[in-house]
Amino acid sequence: MIKLLRVDHRLLHGQVAFSWKNAVEADCILIACDAVMKDDLRKTSIKLAKPSGVKLVIKNMDDAVNAINSGVTDKYKLLTVVESIKDAERLCKECNINKLNLGGTKATAETRNISKAMNITPAEETILKGLCESGVDVTIQMVPEDSPVNVEKVL
Repeated sequence: MIKLLRVDHRLLHGQVAFSWKNAVEADCILIACDAVMKDDLRKTSIKLAKPSGVKLVIKNMDDAVNAINSGVTDKYKLLTVVESIKDAERLCKECNINKLNLGGTKATAETRNISKAMNITPAEETILKGLCESGVDVTIQMVPEDSPVNVEKVL
């Protein structure tokens, strides 16, 4: 069962590894990211950030979708982290996920800032509006102690 789907360009780090894992009582963290699967250094860094007592699985997007939809992940309290809003959209649509947590995305020349750590492109804004229109509860929340902000209020 997916306890939380989170967008965070840093993937696994202190906030995710400890704060969110504890807040949702996750016993497994799934990192779904095509780029990480091609980068041994990033994979190693993610493995080093894994908190003890929790299973860590790193998959490309196709394998993550297949695993979630096959039911093999149902036995876990799953914290799923993706790097991009586009990847989150795919999981929401293809795996019937109706809640999305936005944690952080990088600022670039093409993005605009919508919260302390969330920076989105016009295309990502369109994706987020579409997710909201389809009934996905999309909130911005850096850490569990922060109050969630509905993304529609800042778009």
